[in-house]
Amino acid sequence: MPQKLFELLRGSASTLLIFANTLLWFIPVLFLGLAKLLLPLRGWRTGCNWLLDGCATCWIGFNNLVQNAFSGTRMDVVGVDNLTHNEWYMVVANHQSWVDILVLQRIFNRKIPFLKFFLKKELIWVPFLGLAWWALDFPFMRRYSRKFLEKHPQLRGKDIETTRKACARFRDMPVSVMNFVEGTRFTSAKHSKQGSPYRHLLQPRAGGVAFTLAAMGDQLHKLVDVTICYPHGIPTFWDYMCGRLKEVRVKVRVLPIDRTLIGDYFNNPEFQQKFQQWLNGLWSEKEQTLARLHAAGQ
Repeated sequence: MPQKLFELLRGSASTLLIFANTLLWFIPVLFLGLAKLLLPLRGWRTGCNWLLDGCATCWIGFNNLVQNAFSGTRMDVVGVDNLTHNEWYMVVANHQSWVDILVLQRIFNRKIPFLKFFLKKELIWVPFLGLAWWALDFPFMRRYSRKFLEKHPQLRGKDIETTRKACARFRDMPVSVMNFVEGTRFTSAKHSKQGSPYRHLLQPRAGGVAFTLAAMGDQLHKLVDVTICYPHGIPTFWDYMCGRLKEVRVKVRVLPIDRTLIGDYFNNPEFQQKFQQWLNGLWSEKEQTLARLHAAGQ
């Protein structure tokens, strides 16, 4: 059988299985989400959230089985042995492809609390997934540009308030709050436009991480720093489904959260400068890690 035809069949089969699995779990997830909405009592919501996270874990678990069976991707992962399901984590990672999300779910499912991603508000309209993310309390963000806020100053701080409300939902049970610190996927065009000082990374955006740490305070126990490397080129989702992605290298570091990193990022210039220095240092270390992972994968 010609290679391209084989890849097409493999990609179609794996995508259809994941889609069917998503439809299967969408029904109980939506039902539990509506149950929380109609009876917003704290104990009831907590019980529904435990069931929702259980559904989501099974949902991702089957997706991972499909990927293991069809993709043929070798996962070289270091640093996940000492993680636990009973702690609150802030997870940060570099971002290159939609495949990043599948990789993160594949390596962390059942090892840490279910990952909750910060999503753009427009993604709530994604068929099935948007409502599932809403039911699972994924925080939807609406980011305003500086020019827009200059014309509509009354909306200044609105996105921050949304983050505060979203984080408040995570206080009753362990959670892993995921943040792609670059704010967008890496491309050569974006890298050039930014004038990024890093070869493999875009510049980190400190505001979202700083505010999440401030909003959740002492509740977050540790920082999980994830570096994802595709040594043979950044793949598309379809590349991954078709089995064209031969190898992924992932380095995970679990770091303590220094209490001095919790403060008023938006109104304290001294703290803002200190936080940016810390995050830039973290990103410089990530750049070095990526360079080593690329070299090892050649």
